[in-house]
Amino acid sequence: MHSTEARDKLSALIADVPDFPKPGVVFKDFTPLLADPGALALAVELMANPYRGKGIDLVVGAESRGFIFGIAIAQALSAGFVPVRKPGKLPRMVHGVDYDLEYGTDRLELHADAIMRDQKVLLVDDLLATGGTMAASCELVGRSGAHIAGITVLIELNFLHGRDKLDGFGEVHSVLQYD
Repeated sequence: MHSTEARDKLSALIADVPDFPKPGVVFKDFTPLLADPGALALAVELMANPYRGKGIDLVVGAESRGFIFGIAIAQALSAGFVPVRKPGKLPRMVHGVDYDLEYGTDRLELHADAIMRDQKVLLVDDLLATGGTMAASCELVGRSGAHIAGITVLIELNFLHGRDKLDGFGEVHSVLQYD
């Protein structure tokens, strides 16, 4: 399947939900894509392929939608998976980072011993919007001394300029982009 044809197949399975979670927002719902086994496999492949043969040790995904693709991509790359979670969800010693949201702040944490210095890490999420969650995840990974090999997402909302917050964190790869 040609790359454009593959992206068109996936894009057709993304449902636009107007005014969710608030008026004026058009939510990109990828759950129809998850229900289609072929499309799910294709999405994982397109997200993982740029990182094949790059020696990825760990895939890191943020709660909760980053888990969906993160674990599958880790398997595809024969790598481990490390979850980044909301506060109070991890049972051992954690490192955390506070970050700004559109209205307020939030916090992400990961186990302090989950990532070792010099490991090659790929960060994964379903969506790159404003970039806050991904930038916070990158900051957490960077504190470990690991090397961020890249960032891969299924959907990027270009008009929110989230990629701008990720300068210095490696190549950003997105399968579907919306302007």
